[in-house]
Amino acid sequence: MTIPYSSTQPVPAIGAVTPPSGAARPRLAFLGTGYLGATYAICFAELGYEVLGFDVDEAKIAKLAGGAVPFHEPGLDELLRRNLAAGRLRFTTDYKETADFADVHFICVGTPQRADGMGADLSYVEAAVTGLSQHLTRKALIVGKSTVPVGTAEWIEQLVGKHAPADLGIEVAWSPEFLQEGFAVEDVLRPNRIVIGVKSDWANAMLYASHKGVFDLAATEDREVPLVVTDFATAELVKVAANAFLATKISFINAMAEVCEVAGGDVTMLARSIGYDPRIGNRFLQAGVGFGGGCLPKDIRAFQARAQELGAGEALRFLHEVDLINLRRRTRVLQLAAELLGRRSGPAGPDLSGTRIAVLGATFKPNSDDVRDAPSLAVAALLAKAGADVRVYDPEGMENARAAQPDLAYEASMNDAVRGADLVCVLTEWADFRNADPIALGELAAGRRVIDGRNCLDSALWTHAGWEYRGMGRP
Repeated sequence: MTIPYSSTQPVPAIGAVTPPSGAARPRLAFLGTGYLGATYAICFAELGYEVLGFDVDEAKIAKLAGGAVPFHEPGLDELLRRNLAAGRLRFTTDYKETADFADVHFICVGTPQRADGMGADLSYVEAAVTGLSQHLTRKALIVGKSTVPVGTAEWIEQLVGKHAPADLGIEVAWSPEFLQEGFAVEDVLRPNRIVIGVKSDWANAMLYASHKGVFDLAATEDREVPLVVTDFATAELVKVAANAFLATKISFINAMAEVCEVAGGDVTMLARSIGYDPRIGNRFLQAGVGFGGGCLPKDIRAFQARAQELGAGEALRFLHEVDLINLRRRTRVLQLAAELLGRRSGPAGPDLSGTRIAVLGATFKPNSDDVRDAPSLAVAALLAKAGADVRVYDPEGMENARAAQPDLAYEASMNDAVRGADLVCVLTEWADFRNADPIALGELAAGRRVIDGRNCLDSALWTHAGWEYRGMGRP
């Protein structure tokens, strides 16, 4: 069922629930303090809950406990320091402390792609659930939040049954996350929906109580937050289905960019035109170098792998083409670079030796320091492999980029990267790059050639400043 909740509405047919700890409202633990777990832990403390963040990484926990977020997310550092000072938020590496503290335990660990295939690696989920279950001494609710293959919740129930005393009555539920990097604080405090998969009224009531702060905030702001109460399988499928749809939409417009490039069309005008259709909408219709990050690429691959295991592989065969379209956009930048620099492409690709190329952007999106599967960094590596002297700059992702691609050269500023460059590639749509002065940059560059890998620049402005401009899917 789907119910647009506000804090003044009762939980249907459930009634009040008393947390097993005896506290007035459930005490919450978030196991895994990477991007997902740390963001939720900090934001739920901001909503007034007593929160404990757990991780096996001692350095990460020490950093968080000291008031520093180990990744870049706008607004999160201030919330962390405020809630540490208020005493609502703590961090630990102790499973027993976590088990003794919380009524509701959210599993927020990573589920990366397996090294031996496309499926998800659930070893971190297994370790977290097993480590926690062994130390539980009272009834509790374990809630999966990580993105996982359908069927994981039932498997977690089996793990809990194996490692926790049966008489405690430990229950499992599922509540997927929908965070967008760069907007994660708003996504937690003001979500566009909450989805929960439960098997009992008690689990439903505990999860409602755990989110009451979200509903209270919505009521004060005269908003409603839809709450979808469903079964395990549906709750698990929601996130991967949403990611598959968004990835398909991005790859669709990039496929149209490929057609526009050979037909002489302009994909930006095409996207605007079809985006006015309310059945389609204009969000995620920006052609460019494709999607990346820690979610969409690995999630659509894991979704395909799980569907194959369940005997429904044919249903998701189209996602393979979605993936291929996405990866092709990266090689398209290499082709455009060769064209602009007057280099022919042979069977092994173009030879760009003797050229210097500035790559502006290393993260997969702006307002983040996440370089996981970043198209920008992948393109930089392709250009370097073709022999170019590549200089990379990113406002927030330099440290992570150096760790991921240590053989590339990195510069301290946009001007330093552009200075002496024969070609500039804008591959992440940071505001610093969108708003850059093309006249000033032209005085630094050795050649006024630019590839707009995100179609984020004012092409007329750059052309007027004397730059030879190439966009993605644009004439």
